[in-house]
This record gives sequence, C-alpha cells and structure tokens, in this order.
Amino acid sequence: MFAAMVVAGVAAVVLAQVAGIAWLGITGGWLGGFGLVCGGSYLYATLRGKHVVWTRLLDQMALRGDETIVDVGCGRGAVLLLAAARVPKGNAIGIDIWATRDQSGNAEAATRANAELEGVADRTLLVTADMRALPLADASADVVVSSLAIHNVPGADERAKAIAEIARVLKPGGRAVIVDINFTRAYAAELERCGVDVTTRGLGPRFWFGGPQVAARGVFGTKR
Repeated sequence: MFAAMVVAGVAAVVLAQVAGIAWLGITGGWLGGFGLVCGGSYLYATLRGKHVVWTRLLDQMALRGDETIVDVGCGRGAVLLLAAARVPKGNAIGIDIWATRDQSGNAEAATRANAELEGVADRTLLVTADMRALPLADASADVVVSSLAIHNVPGADERAKAIAEIARVLKPGGRAVIVDINFTRAYAAELERCGVDVTTRGLGPRFWFGGPQVAARGVFGTKR
C-alpha cells in the first residue's frame, strides 16, 4: 500500500510537469512523501521497534527467573524467546496454530529452530492449540503475553473467549501483557470481568505500523 502511494505520487509529479498543473505536482509530492514516511514507520516497527519495546516491557517485570511464561499466538517466537531468556530456571510456553495467513513463515519448526539459535530451547515448550481453548491448567502461569495475535481471531465473542482463557490460566497475582493494534478496549473490559485489574497505554512511535493511525497499545493486567 505504501509503495503504491509512492508510485502514485511520483506519477502525479511527472504528469504535473508535463501538463503544467501545479496543484497536481504538490499533491503528488505530498502523497509520495507520506507513503515513504509511513512505509519507513512500518518497516522500523516490524524489524526493530517492536523488539525494543518488548525488551523494555519484559525488563520492567523484574522477573525472578523461575516463572512460567505463556505466549499466546507466539508465531516465530520473537517475544517468546525474549521471555525464555529471562527465566533460566523456569519455562516459556508458546501457543499457536501456526497459520501462515497470520504471519509469513509461521511454523512450529521455524520457532523451534529460533529457540535453538537463541540458546533457550531447553526451557521453551511449543504447543499447537487454539488460544480460545488453552491446554493449560487453571492458575498455572505467572505471566501471559501476547503480541499482535488476538486480533486475528474473527468475531468479538471469539476474541473474548481468548481473553477469558488468559485470565483463567493466570495465577492470583499473575500478570498479563497484551499488545495489539485493534480491540484493546474490549480486551481490557473482558479481563476486568474475569477478575484482572487492568491499565492500558500507548507504546509510542516504535510500535507504529505506518504512523499513529496504526499504533499498537498495551493492555497490562494483574489477576486479583
């Protein structure tokens, strides 16, 4: 989309020069520039920004190192492996259905290979399961995280099931951190309904996928 904006902008500028239409050149320049800025924002958030933010969020938890951390919709393991590195005496459980429509190259084998490369395979468990029915016992997780995953579940009621599952598996005093680009108000409301104290906030330009109009927000909860 951003590339199309740049191409359209350049075409408009060229046409304006040929036809001598000033306003078309100005519009084309603005459109092309906006596309470049948005595209750069998207690439930065995808390749670097989200990792910086998640590193900070995990550091702020001041984990002991023996916790059980669950990553709901772990994908290729970007957040899961950051979490696993912080629990040398605990374990990190990645839950996913490994759908490539949600993330390119999404596969259990790819995530396992990444865990080996990061040196955390010994404490990383990968589970194929739907986030609406987590195969985990009640009150079994110290921390549950999820990054840009729950919005892929179709339908508000179905997303609410996923949020309720997060609340169910959290221990009393356990913490949840959910980052997403849509539906975060609904996530917060459902967590509150399930006995989790919640705050929400934006995560800044590092988590803008094309500008502030596509900004991720964080939902932070502690189970009562």
